[in-house]
Amino acid sequence: MKKENEKPIVEIFTDGACSGNPGVGGYGIILRSGELEKELSGCEPHTTNNRMELSAVIKALEALRKPCRVKVVTDSNYVVKGITSWISLWLKNNWQNSRKQQVVNKDLWIRLLEISHLHEIHWEWIRGHNEHAENERCDQLAKTAIKKCKKELLQGRA
Repeated sequence: MKKENEKPIVEIFTDGACSGNPGVGGYGIILRSGELEKELSGCEPHTTNNRMELSAVIKALEALRKPCRVKVVTDSNYVVKGITSWISLWLKNNWQNSRKQQVVNKDLWIRLLEISHLHEIHWEWIRGHNEHAENERCDQLAKTAIKKCKKELLQGRA
């Protein structure tokens, strides 16, 4: 039985995709807490795959209404290594990478760092396109979001 002040446990599965890189991008998310599940997706008309991978995790964490214990599962080494390893050096070096260049996607890394502090997060990398059921679902959600965005672009609505 959960104690009143205990944080809810949530599993988050994410994937980002891009049709062209840069190009039309999409992301897919599955949020799971116990038996409850929710799917989210979205797209951007001109972006990169890495931005969509980051956006997926950010949107998932933003969907949580209160601080939680979270397991984030993603096939993006960029996201996992970035938030668990590289970011401490970027902060120390004023958002410059090891080549003394501005960190790419700084705006999204800052947002991810801000929202991450609200939760206890365990980051898990999984190999993509390896028959991981939730990753496959997230990939399909992202691809469907891309198709929707492309259709809206053709109709002049995006």
